[in-house]
Amino acid sequence: TLSSLVPLLVASASAALVSNLLMGSEILFKVSLTEFFELSDVPFYILLGLLCGSISVYFIKVYWLITERFEAMKSRRNRLITGGILLGAIIFLIPPIYGEGYETIYAFLHNDYEKIFQGSPLFEYRSNIYIVLILLAVMLLIKVIATTITFSAGGVGGIFAPSLFIGATAGFIFSKSLAVFHLADVSIMNFTLMGMCGLMAGVLHAPLTAIFLIAEITSGYELFMPLLITSTFSFITSRYFTGHSIYTLQLAKRGELITHDKDQAVLTLMSLDTEVERNFLPVKRDTTLGELVKVVAKSTRNIFPVLDEEGGLEGIVLLDNIREIMFNPELYDDVVVENLMVIPPTVVASTDTMDSVMQKFKITNVWNLPVVDNGKYVGFVSKSKLFNA
Repeated sequence: TLSSLVPLLVASASAALVSNLLMGSEILFKVSLTEFFELSDVPFYILLGLLCGSISVYFIKVYWLITERFEAMKSRRNRLITGGILLGAIIFLIPPIYGEGYETIYAFLHNDYEKIFQGSPLFEYRSNIYIVLILLAVMLLIKVIATTITFSAGGVGGIFAPSLFIGATAGFIFSKSLAVFHLADVSIMNFTLMGMCGLMAGVLHAPLTAIFLIAEITSGYELFMPLLITSTFSFITSRYFTGHSIYTLQLAKRGELITHDKDQAVLTLMSLDTEVERNFLPVKRDTTLGELVKVVAKSTRNIFPVLDEEGGLEGIVLLDNIREIMFNPELYDDVVVENLMVIPPTVVASTDTMDSVMQKFKITNVWNLPVVDNGKYVGFVSKSKLFNA
């Protein structure tokens, strides 16, 4: 929002001044651009953007898949042991995956890929460029897994450095492949930088952040146009397949994500428990039609929950379904509720998010849904009341 812009600018300026005072004006990746933006490279920047977007989708999907597997382990000790063993095996085979990876990124920027395999069992393959490209692609995919295992096992880390590492690897593989297969002669350094930008735009769903971040940490504003192209196509691709970024997906799953959609924000802030209506008169399965008519006469609602002895919901009786027979006294003793009740299309729980409740209303196309907690009937939630709220 506009009101947050001023404090954001103050915070950024303060951080930059203090950082400059303590550490000087050194940038993260000191590179000297020797090749600048070429119009003929635009199709390749678009392709790189699509590639980065696809890798971003892979990153987000794998992140949540592995996270869910580790969350299923109730013991923190088991998570630590499992994560430690897996990470140990990965790092032994592919040492560059260990740590932040800034040295590896620097090697990619200067086309010094042989340095990456030093100390690795794969060092002997460094002279075969085809094997190198395959190994780098495998390293890219494994880095995502290693990053997620670190988080899931209880380690502390961030998305920033892994995104730069994976993006730089993707950009290097893409540009090097173009040269190896004689498809185009493009700048390795520029496309490595574009890969870093594209991955951040796709994973974080923040294309402007990616553009300015890469431009700032490399002092490379001369490449603003290709940064814009790559990040845009990566963002569009990632957004198409994953509606939320890696940061906001967890909030969205819990129904706690505040968005610029005002209706969605209102739903997020509402609590279902306060919207449950409890003034529905219950009946039992063996209640006769005559007894049901007496209940209807006392009720102000047109739905009657059918409960068992423990208070569990067995079905519902709709007033519309009995309207034709309720004034026929001859049927009062012969017809019972069991013959009149219907099973509700679905139920909701008091702990459900408002977003999921509205989805159930949309799918079932009904106006009232029963609320059941731990097998016990609680009440009904009305779509019209939610709209009013």
